[in-house]
Amino acid sequence: MEITSITIRKMGNEGKMKAIVSVTFDHSFVVHDIKVIEGNNGYFIAMPSRKTQDGEFKDIVHPINSEFREKLSTEVMKKYQEALDLQAQQVNETGPTIAMPAPEEAAPEEAPTVEAPAVDAVEEPAE
Repeated sequence: MEITSITIRKMGNEGKMKAIVSVTFDHSFVVHDIKVIEGNNGYFIAMPSRKTQDGEFKDIVHPINSEFREKLSTEVMKKYQEALDLQAQQVNETGPTIAMPAPEEAAPEEAPTVEAPAVDAVEEPAE
C-alpha cells in the first residue's frame, strides 16, 4: 500500500495538537483526522480514535505492523515540517500580522469643512 497524498487540513499553535492530516492510499482510500501531537519526547502522530464506554480511546483505523506505522509517521511528519517551513516563509515575506484597531465610528454629521484657497494665475513682473 502506497501513500499517494498527504494533506495538512488544519494547523495550530495552541495546545499539544499541532495539525490535523488526511492521508490517501493508492489513490483509492483516505483516512482523515490523523493528528500531529507534541509530546514530551517530540512529535508523533495519533490515528483517528473514539472514546469507548469505559472512557478509553481506541483507534478506528491503524497500521497493523510497525514497519508501515514508521513509514506513515515519517511521511506525515515530513509533510508537516514542509507546511511549517512554508508558513514561516510566508511570515518572513509579508511580515507578522498586526491587528489593526477598529475604524472610528461614523464622522459627525456637522463636521466642519475647510476649503482650499483659490489659486489665481500669477502674472510675471514687467521689466
